[in-house]
Amino acid sequence: MTRLSQKNALELYQTSPIETLQQHAHDYRMKKHPSSIVTFITNTNPNYTNICSTACLFCSFCRKKVAPDAYILTREQFEDLVRSAQKNKISCILLQGGLHEAISLEYLISLLSISQNIAPEIHPHFFSAPEIVYAASVSKIPLQEALKLLWASGLRTIPGGGAEILSERVHAHLSPKKLTPSQWLSFHKTAHDLGFKTTATMMFGHIETAQEMIHHLDQLRSVQDETNGFLSFIPWSYKAHGNVLGKIVSQQKDPEKYLRIISISRLYLDNFPHISASWFGEGKATGKRALHFGADDFGGTLQEEHVHKAAGHTLSTTRTEISEMISTEGFIPRERDAFYRIIPLERENRDTLPRQPQEGR
Repeated sequence: MTRLSQKNALELYQTSPIETLQQHAHDYRMKKHPSSIVTFITNTNPNYTNICSTACLFCSFCRKKVAPDAYILTREQFEDLVRSAQKNKISCILLQGGLHEAISLEYLISLLSISQNIAPEIHPHFFSAPEIVYAASVSKIPLQEALKLLWASGLRTIPGGGAEILSERVHAHLSPKKLTPSQWLSFHKTAHDLGFKTTATMMFGHIETAQEMIHHLDQLRSVQDETNGFLSFIPWSYKAHGNVLGKIVSQQKDPEKYLRIISISRLYLDNFPHISASWFGEGKATGKRALHFGADDFGGTLQEEHVHKAAGHTLSTTRTEISEMISTEGFIPRERDAFYRIIPLERENRDTLPRQPQEGR
């Protein structure tokens, strides 16, 4: 396939009949993953604090430190959280939190240590770029050194939160106190160079233009050309309930827009191994449809989730149901680990998974 330009991708996204776009994306997905397998992971997505100083307009979860429901998890509370994940046979904890001066790099490392000591079989998929950069600044440690310390503490993969739309215009309007687009991209380049694998995300459906979405994809593709460190791309729609932006932007569900984004992402991000559909962010019906529009991964079981919940969006599933959703669409459900490696069938029913390898590139 000839590599798409931004101009051609924009034209395809805006004008191509959705059936045509679907067919192109599905064909390319089957070329990259011809076995018809769709993967998922058994995970949970707790938060260690809801206190945050960035005041992003789209966030319903963050609290000021004086708020009555503000919290920072104690060591004992996080230990209980890890034991609960272990009891429920979770294979990966996706842990994130707000940016607050009480959250130092030492605190982040302590959470890694607790997780590794209590449940070394559970993969720690911890801390997005803004969190690590902020905690490093609190501790007055250079970013590269901070990442090396996190690596030494057992971190191997980093979630892609904080990207939103990689546009200076959007950033200036929605999250001026957070990492700029160039800083977010630079962070992931640095992490990849040190051996980390990360994911990439995009939050759409607010003030972005179609051109800015395609430019977002182009910047991700350029970094992947350099580092090959991104494991997957995960887009999701903005949720308007309970945040400042929701009073300005009227949000309407648009399943077709989501399916177009999944399709054009699969076609444009030709160097990304995986495109993830979201049963959680977009609803189960739309999430399942996305498996026919280029996605080969179905996300996680999300035993615990609070950020979308704060925006009035709640859904749940089980390992059995997620397998059934994939199967009913004609695909083969297989459980994966945080590196998107398929877990051998003879191991899927075991209580624990092997500890992730510690070597880097």
